[in-house]
Amino acid sequence: MSEVYKKNWTYPDPKTTEKKERRRQRFFEILPGFLCWLTLIGMFVFSWLAPVWVAIYIILFDIYWIYRTIYISIYSIIAYRKLERWKKINWFHRLEAIFKSDSLVEELNDEILTLKKDLAKGKFSRKERKELKQKIIERSSFLVRVKDDLKNRELFLPWEDVYHVILLPTADEDAGIIAPAIEAVKNSNYPNDKVIILLALEERVPLEQRELKTKILLDKYKDTFMDFIVTVHEVKGNEMKCKAANTTYAAKKLKKYLEDKKIPLENVVLSNFDCDTQIHPEYLAALTYAYATEPRRLNFAYQPLPMYHNNLWDTIAPVRIIVTGSSFWHMVESMRPDHMVTFSSHSEAFKTIVDVDYWPVNVISEDSVIFWKSYTYFDGDYQVKPIYLPVSLDAVLGNDYWHTIKNQYKQKHRWAYGIENLPLLGRAFMQNKKISLFKKIKYMFTMLEGHHSWATASFVLAILGWLPLIFGGERFSETTLAHNLPFITRYLMTLAMSGLVVSMFLSFLLMPPKPARYSRRRYANMFFQWFLAPIIAPFLGAAPAVHAQTKIMLGKYMGEFWITEKIIKKDKKKIDSKK
Repeated sequence: MSEVYKKNWTYPDPKTTEKKERRRQRFFEILPGFLCWLTLIGMFVFSWLAPVWVAIYIILFDIYWIYRTIYISIYSIIAYRKLERWKKINWFHRLEAIFKSDSLVEELNDEILTLKKDLAKGKFSRKERKELKQKIIERSSFLVRVKDDLKNRELFLPWEDVYHVILLPTADEDAGIIAPAIEAVKNSNYPNDKVIILLALEERVPLEQRELKTKILLDKYKDTFMDFIVTVHEVKGNEMKCKAANTTYAAKKLKKYLEDKKIPLENVVLSNFDCDTQIHPEYLAALTYAYATEPRRLNFAYQPLPMYHNNLWDTIAPVRIIVTGSSFWHMVESMRPDHMVTFSSHSEAFKTIVDVDYWPVNVISEDSVIFWKSYTYFDGDYQVKPIYLPVSLDAVLGNDYWHTIKNQYKQKHRWAYGIENLPLLGRAFMQNKKISLFKKIKYMFTMLEGHHSWATASFVLAILGWLPLIFGGERFSETTLAHNLPFITRYLMTLAMSGLVVSMFLSFLLMPPKPARYSRRRYANMFFQWFLAPIIAPFLGAAPAVHAQTKIMLGKYMGEFWITEKIIKKDKKKIDSKK
């Protein structure tokens, strides 16, 4: 990419008033909602007009769903095993060792040889033998990676020169929500003097509330890290009341701070976290390893695996199913890095953030839009590098059951509103002639199909199998296909339930320790909740997506970023807060 092109590069404005661009914007805004309602209405219409063809479609769709279930189950298991291996690694030790000539290669070779000798002795239980084999697999796999990394050792960025900025945008959240996130950074297996906390406040929050929150956190953590920066964002001009506007404001202040300190922007990794994100102790070291040893470090985003575990035991069954499903999906996506897009809490080279001109200040879904801006800026030469370590976030929790359900719907609706990226990406692809047509079609189709499936698949599985029998008339009801359709679909869906069993099993393996305030009977709730999944999926999964796509199709846009209301339960005492 030429320097001239970089200087002239811009990303489309969703609020454009230029007629040609506005027509393109509206076309892509209407498309997802149009296809969604075409599918939902078409289920009824074609069940009446062409019941035989609909019945055939149902069988084919069920077969496809079985394939999808098997695919997700297999990759979930593989991702889980990789996650567990990464959690047991001392990443800071490996980070230091990779810079000491070939010492890491020698160390890994010695470890593998010792483990194989131990395994050959045969004096271990089945569980111990399994653990030894897993260690050998992990060491051998990592050894291959190390040898490959060392081919470019002259392009390494010394890890001591890498600085981490933890950006925590916050609005109404009190210090009790944010402190555990900062505490997790403090307790990382990584030097705190290489970490800067960037607390991004909103001016619209009452001054007294802001000052109290700031005082509590500064008193506790000001001297813990290299620095603790506090910014206060005021909504101005064309900005929305959204997280993206706040992060952009804070990032611009950070740029000036780094320039004053004469710290090269390329040496800084910015982690844009939700303010309740609690990182794994090895995350910063593993992230530094990935960043410092990658010659093309600016061309990657770095994505951990989001797990909604902070209050998983406290929230209700429908919410647990929704957030666990979301975690599994991101685990599956991590096994296909060429399909990954940044979500929730993630990290990027700060220089890349500056080069692409930060986050748009008038969009809701700030987490994925920064990936698409970078992807088009680098002419398609940009990708997510997964970090197979968990970051723990809060699940939705309200004052009571129905309040929690309502808030979960709103949060899912905000996530589904991420389809607002489709018009921007479509327009950006039209402007960029250097990205191949294949890549453009691939990413546009993947985004459109993903959101369409999100909005419609649950409804198709829940009701379409019965519609030809209801609307098909006597002629269809007398056919052999009509008599066998319920049995065929029931059989196929029973096979598809195997994926639910895998999800249930993995959810117990990933589950955080049970709080002392709950009895062992709580485990039974965690088990039986999975029988609610077929009911919950249409109403708390698909319906918010239909809602979001319909609003955008009709031009009824979200006016501001909806902040999920939260409650912390601690020893049966409730502390009101917001997220």
